[in-house]
Amino acid sequence: MSSTPLFLAAYPYADDILALPVADLDKAATYYAETFGLTEVERRADPPTVVMERDGVRIGFSVNGGDPEQEGAAILVSDIDRARKEVEARGVKVGNPRIDEREGKRFQVFFVVAPDGLCYYFHQELAS
Repeated sequence: MSSTPLFLAAYPYADDILALPVADLDKAATYYAETFGLTEVERRADPPTVVMERDGVRIGFSVNGGDPEQEGAAILVSDIDRARKEVEARGVKVGNPRIDEREGKRFQVFFVVAPDGLCYYFHQELAS
């Protein structure tokens, strides 16, 4: 396994990358530790929230009444092929890789929809 950090940044689809809505914090913490290699770094009581981290990038999950099927995060990675292989090796189905273009840049991407309904857009900018 590479020592190069894989996660570079995470951006929420809506407002808060530290409060993605879930129904069960313990299930979320277990799933994201096993699937994305995140480590729990903090718990908050009101609303119930768990903050997890990988490579210095933090993502939080919260029992806040939000609709997980309308939420998720875009995760910028250093190596899209490594990210996809890691997730697939953990038995998770990923969407077909594709190239997206936005703001004059090209990105290799794939999607993961977690069991809690949250959607993740893994992406890496391609060299021009």
